Amino acid sequence: MDYVGRMYRPPSEAQSLLLQITVGCSHNRCSYCAMYRDKTFRTKSWAQVESDIEQAARIGPRHRRVFLCDGDALVLSMAKLRRVLEAVADKLPWIERVSAYGDTRSVTKKSVEQLRELRELGLQMVYHGAETGDDEVMRFVDKGGTRAECIALADKLRAAGIRHSVMVLLGVGGVRYSEQHARNTASLLTEMDPPFAGALTTTVVPGTPMFEQQSRGDFELPDKFGLLRELRTIIADSQLSACRFSANHASNYLPLRATLPNDKSELLALLGATIEAGDERLLKPEWMRGL
Repeated sequence: MDYVGRMYRPPSEAQSLLLQITVGCSHNRCSYCAMYRDKTFRTKSWAQVESDIEQAARIGPRHRRVFLCDGDALVLSMAKLRRVLEAVADKLPWIERVSAYGDTRSVTKKSVEQLRELRELGLQMVYHGAETGDDEVMRFVDKGGTRAECIALADKLRAAGIRHSVMVLLGVGGVRYSEQHARNTASLLTEMDPPFAGALTTTVVPGTPMFEQQSRGDFELPDKFGLLRELRTIIADSQLSACRFSANHASNYLPLRATLPNDKSELLALLGATIEAGDERLLKPEWMRGL
């Protein structure tokens, strides 16, 4: 397989075949993100993508899922996406699900009919890094989208029959915006009502604008228990109909996984007791954390 640069995928796609159809991210300005800073966005040639699919076909059914990389695969035109999905279905008939990252820039520009066609061609899951439900925080981190666009994205995917997983970032607004970030992220999740949601913890990475802001004193990440207070607010204030909620990413200090709203009381009790204890020994040590 031809991979340009370091590859990234959601934790739940750990066993998936990674098929890189774009390189980098067309936005690539989010202040916290270092994933694609060393890449210039471009579309991979069809000849290379086809060659990778044929190589996977020769290897055989080692994978049951395909994840389309890089961070902005769905920004491609319908013609290009159609060609990729048809080739996967034709050459890799054992594949049960195709997934990709999707953002407001890519998903909201496609009609429900177009998204429904992609679903019929095999695209079953879209992972959306909303990060925050607060428009002021979105502008602060140069996210390149709005709260209203996130809600529109969820509505379109639901109408098209594509499953949707939303990712939010604890601490992304810093101490300054911590309370409004958590409160408005909870209300955004309520309005989006995704079947899957995950909370990750912001890590300030050297070489990013956020790192420079921190160095200048313009950004301060909440402490460990401040991050847990954000998580508690998000869980307490969100009203989700049936959501598999995860906070077990490598970046998180207190790994959690539950179904909301069924497990809300249990989660809030655990978070409350941990925050009240204020004992860092109850949290994941730094050496076990990662991006």
